[in-house]
Amino acid sequence: MIVYCVSVSVKHGCVDNFIKETSINREETLKEKGNLRFDILQSENEPGRFMLYEVYRSEEAVRAHKETYHYKNWRKKVAPWMACDRQGEKFLAIYPKEDEDW
Repeated sequence: MIVYCVSVSVKHGCVDNFIKETSINREETLKEKGNLRFDILQSENEPGRFMLYEVYRSEEAVRAHKETYHYKNWRKKVAPWMACDRQGEKFLAIYPKEDEDW
């Protein structure tokens, strides 16, 4: 399994729109066969800071996700709201090991 943690900083005044559009992207992503999890986390101390936690079955699933309409549409919509570039880091899941444990 492949895990992506994506740190996002959103401009003041754009947080509600970001949450709305990211929630739509999340719901569509969860329908993808290769996606196991998609969490949206917001900093308690800095409401404009978010962490997107995404789990995919494989690199192929990640590539397929990045070609979907909903992902491309999300990127386009949220781009003007970014306070800085998104920072993503890829991790390999040690535990849980099985798809059904996610």
